[in-house]
Amino acid sequence: MSFQTANWQAMEKQGKFTALFISWLLGNGSLFSWNSMLTIEDYYTHLFPKYHPTRVLTLVYQPFALVTTAVLAYHEAKTNTRLRNLAGYILFFVSSLALVVLDVATSGKGGIGPFIGVCIVSAAFGTADGHVQGGMVGDLSLMCPEFIQSFMAGLAASGTLTSALRLITKAAFDSSQDGLRKGAMSAFFELLCVFLYAFVFPKLPIVKYYRAKAASEGSRTVAADLAAAGIEALPDTGVSFSSAAHIYAIIIIIYFCKKKKKKKTRKTHDLMSITEEDPKRLERLSNKQLLAQNIDYAIDIYLIYVLTLSIFPGFLSEDTGSHNLGSWYALVLIAMYNVWDLIGRYVPLIKCLKLTSRKGLMAATLARFLFIPAFYFTSKYGGEGWMIMLTSVLGLTNGYLTVCVLTDAPTGYKGPEQNALGNLLVAFLIAGLFSGVALDWLWLIGKGW
Repeated sequence: MSFQTANWQAMEKQGKFTALFISWLLGNGSLFSWNSMLTIEDYYTHLFPKYHPTRVLTLVYQPFALVTTAVLAYHEAKTNTRLRNLAGYILFFVSSLALVVLDVATSGKGGIGPFIGVCIVSAAFGTADGHVQGGMVGDLSLMCPEFIQSFMAGLAASGTLTSALRLITKAAFDSSQDGLRKGAMSAFFELLCVFLYAFVFPKLPIVKYYRAKAASEGSRTVAADLAAAGIEALPDTGVSFSSAAHIYAIIIIIYFCKKKKKKKTRKTHDLMSITEEDPKRLERLSNKQLLAQNIDYAIDIYLIYVLTLSIFPGFLSEDTGSHNLGSWYALVLIAMYNVWDLIGRYVPLIKCLKLTSRKGLMAATLARFLFIPAFYFTSKYGGEGWMIMLTSVLGLTNGYLTVCVLTDAPTGYKGPEQNALGNLLVAFLIAGLFSGVALDWLWLIGKGW
């Protein structure tokens, strides 16, 4: 079967900027609901002053996120990625709506009953995050690194946007508890994510290109997404084609294989001969082998979030003392963290500033633990300016190192391996989040609780 190589090379870039923007929006939607809950911490502290809501809600959220991510990462090779991600975004929407309904139904009153209800919603957010974050990072890992960067930037942007909305609503309704509740309404943004992922993203040429490539390398996780784009899967991977898409997909797959064969000065002309000449084409490393080869990246991403979550948001919300900003102080600190976390995720786009050395990444990750004594002494003896500066650097380094690790680790692997590695790294990321949240309680030692 003949075709113009240049046409398929062009597909590798067609729709790239649209895909980058949608990846950013999907990343935003992955944490928008949860960040909306975090950024109204002053409201929940007002409603539930005895229950340490900032710490408890995060501690409830993380185990559900960790267990869900770990289970799905273990079964990654057999998981329908499309169904997984859609289920996560739909659960985000339903849970966000439930949070608003609960708040309105109880008329903004505190007590153990409403607090348990909020904790249940927090657990649902964690379950949704376990579906979406690992699924999306794994899916985007088999595409180009810029998609991962854009998705991770969207995660940070969700915190920045919700912080900005929270500051605006607090300024407009500071004397009204009803006004405080307005800061929690984020449910309908999740509907946009459901629509984009279900109907727009899979039909972009560049997305079809990379998913067809992954299918040619033996990936089963992309089958439903290819079908949504009018392409089913390879016969030898459990994947048949609809009539119009059959030739289209076969051509793409042969192109990928020919591209690889050119490096070895070998030529192929049809799908069956490719399979016969390269019987190892569909083989992939096991999760255990991938983890062994990338254990330093896994440790990096784990330690990055152990450190970050041992300080943010619990310590910043409850242990920074009393200052001139009053109830605005914690909101300003959280907003500054979110803004600089977002900025940090764009810094690696400047190639000369991107850290790719594996030893360098480990050294930078370990150096961040100096933040613990720095925050401790600043909270005791420093002023507001020093605390804001430290919080900004915490956010900047968190975003920067996260993108460096997640974009560099999948390089050089086949599509199915990149998907698996993305899932494994997110599992370590969320394990770090959970560990950091647990360690955050150590700040309360000697404070009577």
